[in-house]
Amino acid sequence: MAGTQASSNLTRLFEAVGAAAASGRGPAPVHLWNPAVCGDIDIRIARDGNWSYQGSPIGRPALVRLFSTVLRRDQDGFWLVTPAEKLRITVEDAPFLAIGVERSGETLRFATIVGDLVEAGPDNAIRVETGEGGAPRPYVRVRGALDALIARPVFYELVEMAEARQTPGGLRLGVRSGGAWFDLGAVEGA
Repeated sequence: MAGTQASSNLTRLFEAVGAAAASGRGPAPVHLWNPAVCGDIDIRIARDGNWSYQGSPIGRPALVRLFSTVLRRDQDGFWLVTPAEKLRITVEDAPFLAIGVERSGETLRFATIVGDLVEAGPDNAIRVETGEGGAPRPYVRVRGALDALIARPVFYELVEMAEARQTPGGLRLGVRSGGAWFDLGAVEGA
């Protein structure tokens, strides 16, 4: 019965998301939707940005992109939301992975693994947390409360673009984008 219920949830999700995507718009206005029907679905977004359903990779990039447009983060977790239902999924780290960055004038633009283009700025901040062993864990806000982990090669590009700035906390490296300055970390040996 559990397999039948999961299959039914996935079928309804395909139908609802497909109808929304047919409009040709970007991400859906999931922040406006509060459906009464809630449940769980065995979709997992791995730390490396790969999506799976019931332990098997979702191999169609268009389908992953479609699901990403109805993703929302609430205080109680990550959800795929349609006007009719809300299904909780598992996210190991950030739901997206930033796989590219480019500078256009004073703006940094990131590309995610699901095809989002994000301009860093006050509404889409870059932040760096400390991971295991003190390694940097950089993120950029994509939309709503959804972030992208910035892939290591992309973070190295950011560090190459960085400028040093004296702050009350010491000499720091950072980048400017969208009129804001984003701290990437302390200058080693300063």
